[in-house]
This record gives sequence, C-alpha cells and structure tokens, in this order.
Amino acid sequence: MTKIFVVWLLLFTSACAKAAEYGIETLADGLSHPWAMAFLPDGDLLVTERSGHLRRIRDGRLQQEPIANLPEMFVGGQGGLLDIIPDPDFEDNHRLFISFSHGTKSANATRVISARLEGNRLEDISVIFTASPDKDTPHHFGARLALMPDQTLLVTVGEGFDFREQAQFLDNHFGKVIRINKDGSVPSDNPFTGAEGALPEIWTLGHRNPQGLLISADGTVWLHEHGPRGGDELNRIRPGKNYGWPAITHGMDYSGAYVSPYVEAPGMEQPVTYWVPSIAPAGFCEYTADRFPQWQGNLFVAALAEKSVRRLVMHDGQVQSQEIMFTEIGQRIREVRAGPDGFLYLLTDSENGSVLRVLPAN
Repeated sequence: MTKIFVVWLLLFTSACAKAAEYGIETLADGLSHPWAMAFLPDGDLLVTERSGHLRRIRDGRLQQEPIANLPEMFVGGQGGLLDIIPDPDFEDNHRLFISFSHGTKSANATRVISARLEGNRLEDISVIFTASPDKDTPHHFGARLALMPDQTLLVTVGEGFDFREQAQFLDNHFGKVIRINKDGSVPSDNPFTGAEGALPEIWTLGHRNPQGLLISADGTVWLHEHGPRGGDELNRIRPGKNYGWPAITHGMDYSGAYVSPYVEAPGMEQPVTYWVPSIAPAGFCEYTADRFPQWQGNLFVAALAEKSVRRLVMHDGQVQSQEIMFTEIGQRIREVRAGPDGFLYLLTDSENGSVLRVLPAN
C-alpha cells in the first residue's frame, strides 16, 4: 500500500510566481542507507544500499532477495556500495557499472566494476578502476559515475579527508575526476596523457569529495562537491582544469581554522556557485521531462544537511535563482533523479531509508 501525501508549493522564478501542486508517494521503505538508483528499460528500478546490498523494485514493490554475487567490499564510515548506472545498450548487453569502497579499514579505495545482470545475479564481473594509493580513512570516496556522449566513463574520487594536499598532485587519484573507457583502458585524448609523473586517467584535479555528477542535455559536465564547514561547490567541469581544493576554498576547517586564506588563485577555476553554510550536496540531476514543465532545464541537488532538495534555475550556464524544496519530508536526502516516466525520485538517507516519487497531484 503506497503512502501518499500532497503538499502545495509556491514556485518562484525571476519572472513570476506560479502555484504548483505535487504529490510525494513512498515507493519503497526499509532500505539501509540507500545511496543511488538506476532505471532499467523494463521498468525495474535498482537501488544500492550503502550497507552492501543491491535491491530491485519491480511493479512498485521492493523485492525481498537482493541481487546476488556482488564483490566483497569495505563497509564502514561513508564507505560501502555506492553508485550504479546502466550501460546505454543495457537492453542488449545487460551491463551495469557499479562503484563501491574496496579493501579494509586500514587500506581502502574507490573501485568501479563492470558486470552483467542476469536474472537476480551479477555475472562477468570485471574491475575497471581502483583508485590509488589506498588510504586508511573511511571517508570521502566520491564514487559518482557518468557516461559521456562518446561512451567514456567519468568517475569521481574524493581526497580521503586526511589527504587533501594530494588533490593538487597528478601522481595519485585523491580529489580527482577520472576518465576511462568502458573496459577500463585510458582514452588517448585525456589531458594529462604523456605528462611526466601524471596518471593518464586523470581528467580534472583539485576536488574535495564530489558526490554529484551529470552530463546535461547540452553536453555540459556538471559536478558538485562537499566543502568542509561551508564552501560546497557547483562546478562546470572541463578537461585538464584545476578546481582548487585545498589551495582555494570558501569553507572553514571543522576546527574553525582556515583551510586556506584564499578563495581564488591563478590557474584555478572558480565555482559557478557555492553554499555557506554547507548544505552537504549529494545526488544530482537535470530535469528535462514534461510532467513538470515549470522545472524543465533546472538542476536538482539533494542536500543531506539541509534535509532538502535545491532547485537551481539556470540561464546561460549560470544559476539564476534557487529554491529549497521538499523540507516537509524532514529527512536527509541522499539522491535525486529524474525517472524515464518524467517523475522525480528521491532517496532518504537513514537505516530505514525510502524511495520517494514526486508526481503531479492530479
């Protein structure tokens, strides 16, 4: 029995105020810290649980048996089973790309596999990326995935919390966006290919903990990342660029000390926008469907700390206005996705997490 509650919301744009009615229904609950979801061509929805299980929702019902044969992973702190995306040719090849934390408490890293989903089991599992070097902290894995129009795969990697200075060096994967082919090989046109001492799979550097990644309808690569105390950033990602962490930031350290006294520096990119205090941005999507025409072209950012979703109204690549939405849910929102049915889907981050669906009330 789905639970539905309807709320009224005034949506404000720079041009005018419009009243819109939406409903939020609970599609599934009882999930252990759900982290990401993937929509399949047959209508099924896959949901990762950070605790290490991959679950299937079919015909609006959460299946009791998790998907079998997942690889061993490190589950602890912020680590566990993380992102999942289907191959664009999933209908033919049943291929999934899955990220998780691999290793042990004293030596762990972000890992990505390619696997084939056959029935309720993963088969033909291949490790296509493992971040290097290992770290001994259970934090800041990044782990978001996105496929580019040229079918190369982007992978975000956090700086491990205690290794932030390494985000500025090209001999490691801390605080980087990685670009690889779907088989794990390195594209020949990556920006640091052939550079002395640089790992050739690096696409961009200078990130903290990027947990939002998307390629918009116009081909723009957008990324958001957690700051410390404030300084969460939305960035437009371009190959070879340095996004500044920790040399420049609008955030303060958790101790109250400066991470850096600088908010800009030569050769380092500025964010499109940033948030102080921190909203703790997590999931990310662009809305392009017709169910909510007033949201077309908007970016949606799940905000853990704010217990909300930020709707970003964009114009010419800039944030024109922002709206704080879905606070009536009263929970940490881990993920926001636009489904193929035109509805908006949310994941709540708790031991009893839920999959929620946002739809027009009528």
